[in-house]
Amino acid sequence: MCGFAGCLTDRTKADQTDYDETVHEMTKMMVHRGPDDSGYFADDKITMGFRRLSIIDLDGGHQPLSYENERYWLTYNGEIYNYLELREGLLAEGYEFKTDSDSEVILGMYAKYHDQLTTYLRGMFAFVIWDKQEQTLFAARDQFGIKPFYYALANQNFYYASESKAIYKILKAKTFDKDALQDYMTFQYVPETATLTKEIKQLAPGCTLTKKVGSAPVIKRYYHREFHPVPRPEAVYAKKIKETLFDSVKIHMRSDVPVGAFLSGGIDSSIVVAMAKQFNPNLQTISVGFEREGYSELDVAQETAEQLGVDNFSMTITPETFMKAFPHFVWSMDEPLADPAAVPQYFLTKEARKHVKVALTGEGADELFGGYTIYHEPESLKAFQYTKPINGALNRIGAMMPAGMRGRSFLLRGTTPLAERYVGNAFIFNEAEKQRFFKNYDQTHPFQNVTRPFYEESVDYDPISRMQFIDMHTWLNGDLLHNADRTALAHSLELRTPFVDREVYNLAAEIPADLRISHGTTKYILRKAVEDVVPAHVLHRKKLGFPVPIRFWLKDEMYDWARQIINESQTDDYFDKGYFLKLLDDHRDGVADNSRKLWTILTFMMWHKIYVESDTLMDSVTANAQAQRVELPLS
Repeated sequence: MCGFAGCLTDRTKADQTDYDETVHEMTKMMVHRGPDDSGYFADDKITMGFRRLSIIDLDGGHQPLSYENERYWLTYNGEIYNYLELREGLLAEGYEFKTDSDSEVILGMYAKYHDQLTTYLRGMFAFVIWDKQEQTLFAARDQFGIKPFYYALANQNFYYASESKAIYKILKAKTFDKDALQDYMTFQYVPETATLTKEIKQLAPGCTLTKKVGSAPVIKRYYHREFHPVPRPEAVYAKKIKETLFDSVKIHMRSDVPVGAFLSGGIDSSIVVAMAKQFNPNLQTISVGFEREGYSELDVAQETAEQLGVDNFSMTITPETFMKAFPHFVWSMDEPLADPAAVPQYFLTKEARKHVKVALTGEGADELFGGYTIYHEPESLKAFQYTKPINGALNRIGAMMPAGMRGRSFLLRGTTPLAERYVGNAFIFNEAEKQRFFKNYDQTHPFQNVTRPFYEESVDYDPISRMQFIDMHTWLNGDLLHNADRTALAHSLELRTPFVDREVYNLAAEIPADLRISHGTTKYILRKAVEDVVPAHVLHRKKLGFPVPIRFWLKDEMYDWARQIINESQTDDYFDKGYFLKLLDDHRDGVADNSRKLWTILTFMMWHKIYVESDTLMDSVTANAQAQRVELPLS
């Protein structure tokens, strides 16, 4: 696991020192991603920088790594879980290796397959290969977007990095993307491939990028995340799911350092822990919770750990602790991410790093196997299929009903087409609300600009699969995997996601919707598959996830803190801040629960304060992040 950065120029490197210093500065911004090792390579066209967190074979994995008499040079972030098998195949064909690392296997695969190598890789990855002979840079990102890849073009230079802050720091000309901000206010994250800086883009999951010196980058998609149901008996699917998950957990545990696992009170993490325990009897698990009743699953996690026979370490988060950590949290996330679940995840990874260097998590199970309660909605709204001639009138009646009146939401949802009502797992501000507080609202850029292409792609799917398809292409990589990568690497922890795996997904994509959502429950067939694996007390337990008591915090301990952030924020050019202050007061007074909206606002304002308002503040947070990093006693 690591962070990389670099610069490829179309110009002649008149002064090599300037490029080297730039890439050194970019790489320094990501020390947290790789505290164990660093490396650099430069020639007359490219400078490559690298930071490494050693998990397997530190010496053999030193980067930038060369291959074939230094024709190819690689920097790579991730883990290739099937690299041993790929290596054996290459050896049989006469390819030679000087190390035992998965890094060199990527180079060997590129030497053989060139831009087709990605179809063979099972894992999480983002990498750059420089071909000195062809003067061509080739980059790729894994199928799901587990690992990040940012890039920017400026002054005939192509910059790239594992985190956007590394590029942001060195760009002299930056343009704020107001369209991306409008999207953020709906989704609570900036949808890929955009960032809040127009010059900086993200390479989409399952894509490659080729940049030849003197030519523009060419992006190609090599993997399509699609659903294609295959009718099979329930028992057959249950057996295949169980076998595939065991295989995924086993292969995700390849490591030369201790591997632990996150453990909440839910089924997904319990599945991972139960399976991982069979490969490592000394597995350590980590949990977090809050002091407020109803916002902690520590007791359930402890009970699960005891039944599975694994150690469990836990910590309790207070609002004071989080307010103190908030600037570092926002800095770590690169782009503002207002998912409240990122709060416990941030502290969970910090606690985990005290005990292990690698941890497994249950992220992705909901998107692949149908785990969100909202996926029941198509069934509950079926009646409106028979009222289509009068749905327009019913919608108008619903709109005239007072907010909060019983039946209003049901009428509005039932008479609104799926593509207009389902944005994804989070829906913070709608377009009408955004028009009220944005000073320069762009009506040509509604949230549908983000979701429309995915609805068009899934037009032949059933409604449940279409909803999952939206979440798979927006929420999963834009929120969950972004959150997982940044919170973990903020504390130099490698996080692995056995559910978000090529083989697991290939199977999940075949499961018909009526086996995902069935018998009044979510993830029906997944639960069926693990009946004899996880403890009974979590098998059918209601989903709680990582609940965060921000609704109470913003009324009490965090009210003054939140008000100060809004008042001091230099975002008056974008917003009517009076609207936000009223949201805060209404929330405190119990007029409405505005906690998610306020959290979205506060997160962006802190991001703006650190990244836009003051270079001094950004440097200060960066310095503190490096100075106060968690101790790293593990090797």
